[in-house]
Amino acid sequence: MTTVSTGLTPDPLYRRNLEQLRRQFPQPVSDPVHDAYVVFSLLRALNEVDALKSQTPLLGHSVEPNFVQALQGKIDDQGRTLEQVIPELVKHLEGMFLWGHPRSQLNVITHPSIAGIVGVLLASTFNPNLCSDESGRGVSAAEVRATAMAAELVGYDPAQATGTFTFGGTGCTLYGVKVGLEKAQPGTLQHGVRGETVILASKQSHYCVLNVAGWLGIGQNNVIRIATHLDNSVRIDELETAARDALRAGKRIAAIVATMGSTDAFGLDDLAAIYELRNRLVDEFQLPYKPHIHADSVIGWAWSVFNDYDFVRNELGFRGRTVRALAAAHRRIHSLHLADSLGIDFHKTGYAPYISSLVLFRDQADLQFIQRDREAMPYLFQSGQHHPAMYTLETSRSGTGPMAALANLLLFGKSGLRTLLGHVVEMAEVLREGLEAHPNLTVLNGDNVGPVTLFRVYPPGEDTFTVKDRERTEAAFQAQVVKYNQLNRRVFERVHAEALTGQGVVLSMTDCYRHTDHGTPIAALKSYVLSPFTDAEHMQSIIDHVLAARDAVLAEDKMSK
Repeated sequence: MTTVSTGLTPDPLYRRNLEQLRRQFPQPVSDPVHDAYVVFSLLRALNEVDALKSQTPLLGHSVEPNFVQALQGKIDDQGRTLEQVIPELVKHLEGMFLWGHPRSQLNVITHPSIAGIVGVLLASTFNPNLCSDESGRGVSAAEVRATAMAAELVGYDPAQATGTFTFGGTGCTLYGVKVGLEKAQPGTLQHGVRGETVILASKQSHYCVLNVAGWLGIGQNNVIRIATHLDNSVRIDELETAARDALRAGKRIAAIVATMGSTDAFGLDDLAAIYELRNRLVDEFQLPYKPHIHADSVIGWAWSVFNDYDFVRNELGFRGRTVRALAAAHRRIHSLHLADSLGIDFHKTGYAPYISSLVLFRDQADLQFIQRDREAMPYLFQSGQHHPAMYTLETSRSGTGPMAALANLLLFGKSGLRTLLGHVVEMAEVLREGLEAHPNLTVLNGDNVGPVTLFRVYPPGEDTFTVKDRERTEAAFQAQVVKYNQLNRRVFERVHAEALTGQGVVLSMTDCYRHTDHGTPIAALKSYVLSPFTDAEHMQSIIDHVLAARDAVLAEDKMSK
C-alpha cells in the first residue's frame, strides 16, 4: 500500500499554539472542568474589582487617564495568559465613579441590575447577530418580545407596532427622522435630499437633533428651534407659527421632535397638543404627507408604568410631593402613544447596562420607507423568517441590548419600576426642599418633576427670592449672571475635585440650563438621582458640600484682594 504524504510535520508549532489558544475560549461542547475555569475567571475579575470598593463613590483611588501613555500601546509578539490579562483590564477601572453609590449623582447614568448584567453576559458569550434570525435565533425572538412589551407599555398596539434596538438615543432619533424624511420627500433613500426640508424641535431638545440633521443631509441650519415655557416644554403657539412659516415657504417638514424628558431638566412637551396641531396643519395645507412626530422619550418612557397607577389610592405610599410630581409627569407621558415613533433607553431609566436603546414605530408599515431590496444583500437571508437587516442602519447588531432590556422588564415588572422611579423622584423632592429652605441656594427647574435638580448657589446677601427672575429678564443684570455663572463653575470644580479624592458628592454641571431673555446662558449645578441606594441623608450632604465649597471660593477671592 502506498502512503500519501500530507506535507505536514507531525507536531507543527502552530498546532501546539492552537491547543493553548483553544483553552482561552468557552468550549462549544460541554466540558465541566473548563466550564468551571471560565466561571472562575469571571469571578476572579469581579473579585479584583471588589477589592477596589470602599465607602467612597470611586473604584480604588482617583487616577487620571494617561492618554499619552495609551498612545504608546503596541501589540506584543507573544500573547499573555488570561491570569495576566485580567489585572490589566481591571486596572482600567481604577478611579471609575460608582454610579450606584448613594453619593454619585452624575448626569443620567444608571446602576445596572444583576439581571441586566446576566442578559449582557449571555448574549456576549454566545454572540448572536440580530441582523436575522439565521444568526440571532432565540435572541432575535427576545428582541421582538422586549419590543412588544415596551409597545404595550407606552400604549401602542403590539400587533401593529414594531421596533429595533439600535446604538443609543441618537440612533432612535435618527431612525425616526429618517422615516419622516422619506414621508416628506419620497425617494430620498435612493436619490438623496431634494428641496428644502426642516425639523422642528424645542430649544431644550437634545443636541442629537442637530447631529441627525447633519448626518442625514438635511443640514443643521434647517433645524428650527422653538422657544419653551419656564417648565421647559415647547411653546405650542410658537411651534405653530414656525410650522406655518415653513409650509408657506414651500418647505417640507421631515419631523417634529417632541422632547419627553430632557436630559438637563426633565422638560416634557405637550405631545397631545403637538399631535392635534400636526393633524390640523395637514388638513389646512392639504399636505400629501403627514409630518412625522418623533418623541425623544429615551428618559421619560419609563413613567409609562404609571399609566394605570391609582395616584389617589397611592398604594406604594409615596409622599405628597412625590405623588404630585409623578402624576404631573404622567399627565404628559401618557400621550406617548400619539407619536409616530419614539425612543427608549433601557440603559437610562430602565437600569440596564449600556447599550440598550429601542426605537419604536406605532405602525410597522413605516419601515417600508427605509427597507432595502433583498437582492442587494445576496449573502444574507438564506433561511429564517425574521430579517431586520432589510431595514436597519446596522447589519451587525448585538443581542446584549435586547437581552438586558428583557431581563429588567421581567425582573422589575411595573411595580418594581414604579418603586425605583418613585424613590429617585422622592429623593429629588427631598433635595429641592432642602435647597429651597436655604437663603443662598435656589432651584432653577422647580416646575419640572423628574429625578434631576438644577440649582445655583449665591453669595450671602443675594436675594434668592427674586434673583432668578432678575437674571432671566433684566438687561442690567446680565453682567451679574456671568459673574454668578463663574461662581457656580468654581464651586462645581471644587466639589468635583473633592469627589475625585473619594470624599464628598459626585455632581454634574450644565453650562447652559437655558438662556436669559437677553441671550446670556445660565449655568447650573446638577443632581441626577438614579441610584436605588440613595437616601435623604445623602441629599443633605449635597447641600453641605456645595455650601462649604462656596465658602472656600469666596474666602479665596477675599484673600486675593
